Amino acid sequence: MEFSTSQILYAIILTLFAGLSTAIGAVIAFFARNDNLRILSFGLGFSAGVMIYISFMEILPTAFNDFKVVYAYGEFLALLCFFGGIFVSAFIDKCIPEDLNPHEPKDDYSELKVCPLPKKAQKPPTYHPGEVIKKIDSKSLKRTGIFTAFAIAIHNFPEGFATFISSMDNLSFGIVIAIAVAIHNIPEGMAVSLPIYHATNDKKKAFVYSALSGLAEPLGAIVGALFILPFLSELTLAITFAFIAGIMVFISFDELLPQARTYDKAHDSLYGLIIGMGVMGISLVLLNI
Repeated sequence: MEFSTSQILYAIILTLFAGLSTAIGAVIAFFARNDNLRILSFGLGFSAGVMIYISFMEILPTAFNDFKVVYAYGEFLALLCFFGGIFVSAFIDKCIPEDLNPHEPKDDYSELKVCPLPKKAQKPPTYHPGEVIKKIDSKSLKRTGIFTAFAIAIHNFPEGFATFISSMDNLSFGIVIAIAVAIHNIPEGMAVSLPIYHATNDKKKAFVYSALSGLAEPLGAIVGALFILPFLSELTLAITFAFIAGIMVFISFDELLPQARTYDKAHDSLYGLIIGMGVMGISLVLLNI
């Protein structure tokens, strides 16, 4: 299969947009408080709804059909690739130390290396990125922020690959996936910027680290362009799509929804999930008319 220069350029631009949204999270973290993070819960739920719906209703069925053209039992191979995407994502997630993984639930403030609050001032044991806590161990906190940036960069690599390949095949899907990934990256940017900001009191440095952690996504796109595009055919596209569907389903259930629940109040994440599925479903119907 051949692709034009403009197709490749658009796909890389979308991936760059999705990756650099970590910088948006950094900006929000500098000003946000817990009370106004409900919109983030809704947005993460919306992003999960979009990814789950498009994975099961469009990308995976497309892979099924493309596999069946080549093999009589192509659906089994498509399922194998789908669960392969889940396995690879889970393996990457497992390789990140639990205390540095931004997607692992925290049961206390230990990753911030802070002194415990007085009993009367204690809050529920959930870390909210918009929360400012004093008496910080600056050296340990800065180290945590830097390692979190590396952890997020590793996570973002396959997401960049998925956004790039989807954009190459269908620009409309690529735009939707890029927006969903961008929403997902906002709290990741917060997770990187807050420890560094509170350790150094330097917003510029915190912003730069957050932005750099997101550059792994366009790097994933470039790797995809160099190693996948020369061999891309109907079969390899089917394999890639099934693999991408697995990646996005894993991201939704392991990262987006748990994160959304962190900021949730009155089922904000659930409403976002349902509306995200609805918007995605209506857009697919309109595209097929």
